Amino acid sequence: CNKTIGIDSKDLSYKDKHWHEACFLCNKCRVSLVDKQFGSKLEKIFCGNCYDAQFASRCDGCGQIFKAGTKKMEYKTRQWHEPCFACCVCKTAIGTKSFIPREQEIYCATCYEEKFATRCVKCNKIITSGGVTYKNEPWHRECFTCTNCSTSLAGQRFTSRDEKPYCAECFGELFAKRCTACSKPITGIGGTRFISFEDRHWHNDCFICASCKTSLVGRGFITDAEDIICPECAKQKLM
Repeated sequence: CNKTIGIDSKDLSYKDKHWHEACFLCNKCRVSLVDKQFGSKLEKIFCGNCYDAQFASRCDGCGQIFKAGTKKMEYKTRQWHEPCFACCVCKTAIGTKSFIPREQEIYCATCYEEKFATRCVKCNKIITSGGVTYKNEPWHRECFTCTNCSTSLAGQRFTSRDEKPYCAECFGELFAKRCTACSKPITGIGGTRFISFEDRHWHNDCFICASCKTSLVGRGFITDAEDIICPECAKQKLM
């Protein structure tokens, strides 16, 4: 009130400021603060409720204020009551356990793995280390096997058919062309070269004259029934 406090009046003081007993009121709700807890802000005094409502920090979980003596959990610029600092999925309180933040949410380690960890496309279990990528999809090394014989393909030569992986041996047996000379599969794996003529196929090493066994790769040749022969041997047969 800015009036003099007489010697017969009770003088209430706080931080070099003085009030009549009747003037010592909350700046907002005007309740008397005599013999009550109060707080000050911007050189004004407030009762506990008004101070908390306007100035106290609030929990990022429940939005309620932190009362005096309340344990506060903090991470970067955010803060929570201890029970509110919980996994957003299972609602278990984090406490002092490890957690993973993601897009403003907090996850316990177990729920984070369940929701975001890389999973094998074959068994759907989490890949914790290592693994193999095939066609941009993750596999456990032990799950990345030949479709036919189940042999592990990790670190091995393989090829695919209809989006399924096969070891070289199974692919050759199941799908590859077969050499007219040796009847073994022509896989093409590892840069294997072969010759095709009409409906017949040969490994490069098998493409030889039926008579003199000379390689015909890159040379002219003549068919003799089911055989192929070099021009020289063909001339001799005509003589």
